[in-house]
Amino acid sequence: MTFTDELWAANADIYAAILAHPFITGLTDGTLPEAAFAHYIVQDEIYLRDYARSLAVVATRAPSAEAMQMFARHAADAVAAELELHCALLPELGISPEVAAAAEPTPVNLAYTSYLLATTLGGTYAEGVGVVLPCYWIYWEVGKELLRRGSPDPRFQRWIDTYAAEEFGDVVRAVLSEADKAGSVLLPAERAKVARHYRMTSRYEWLFWDSAYRMETWPV
Repeated sequence: MTFTDELWAANADIYAAILAHPFITGLTDGTLPEAAFAHYIVQDEIYLRDYARSLAVVATRAPSAEAMQMFARHAADAVAAELELHCALLPELGISPEVAAAAEPTPVNLAYTSYLLATTLGGTYAEGVGVVLPCYWIYWEVGKELLRRGSPDPRFQRWIDTYAAEEFGDVVRAVLSEADKAGSVLLPAERAKVARHYRMTSRYEWLFWDSAYRMETWPV
């Protein structure tokens, strides 16, 4: 098994929980409340700003020019493409750019992005790759599964199509290859540390969708 094979197998329980979550199932059966989807889109836009910063930090730690260029390009281009999707969806959901810009991160969002930035800034290159990997990989796998199911809501379907697209798959496959390369030279203790980061942000992926479904806000 490759390093990423091991990571996926060890965290299959989290992926199964994600697929079973009512936010995800609601995208395909049409039961997801529009307000919850709108809450998610606004929070995801906030999340992507710090995710882009995390990718940029990983780029600075990359041992090869190719990896450095890849993560820097993803920080700029791939995230910009997702934000373009948000800009198209927000008006359809009745949310003005001003309202979206004024929104603050939820507790889960802030915790997730803080963990990403702390790990990429304070850890090794391999730790950085491991901590950003679930956002790539889980979204692609979820997108492919939801594409198979389809959605009666054209807005939900547009979101699904974005992450199930072959172009996004090419991006994810390149990152998986880099993760395997980074993992191949790690000592067992280092591999275990990367695996812990991967599991933690996989959990945060579940929490992020759960937070949106609950339309989480700060209690005080």
